[in-house]
Amino acid sequence: MYHKNTDKDLLGAGLTTGLGAGVVTSFAISQGQHPLMALAITAIAVGFGILCRQYDLM
Repeated sequence: MYHKNTDKDLLGAGLTTGLGAGVVTSFAISQGQHPLMALAITAIAVGFGILCRQYDLM
């Protein structure tokens, strides 16, 4: 009945997740968080977003 999107836009998922996590971590940096920790959090979020898109979890 419904046709799933068969081509997975991993780049779009990575960019969307990266932007969302980047906004939150930039606020955390302004509050005193270490920048490398913020980059690690953003990278983990991007990886999780790509995995979720790859396996149709979102």
